[in-house]
Amino acid sequence: MLWHVYIIECSDGKLYTGITSDLKRRIKEHNSGNGCRFTRCRTPVTLVYKEDLPTRSEALKREARIKHLARTKKCKLIAE
Repeated sequence: MLWHVYIIECSDGKLYTGITSDLKRRIKEHNSGNGCRFTRCRTPVTLVYKEDLPTRSEALKREARIKHLARTKKCKLIAE
């Protein structure tokens, strides 16, 4: 099973980073207000970046590295 690290852009322009094994379902959850507290009042969200990783452990580590990046570096990652 592949794991996905993803970045979504919220309706107010804020970025949210997360992991999932089912990306389509997770984006639907975010847009329905059931994804997480951060995105609940910031719908609709748009997927702007995703990375596929072979294990949950690797996905969690990559998510942590991305979350610690400054917004400018996240935007650069998205643009690549």
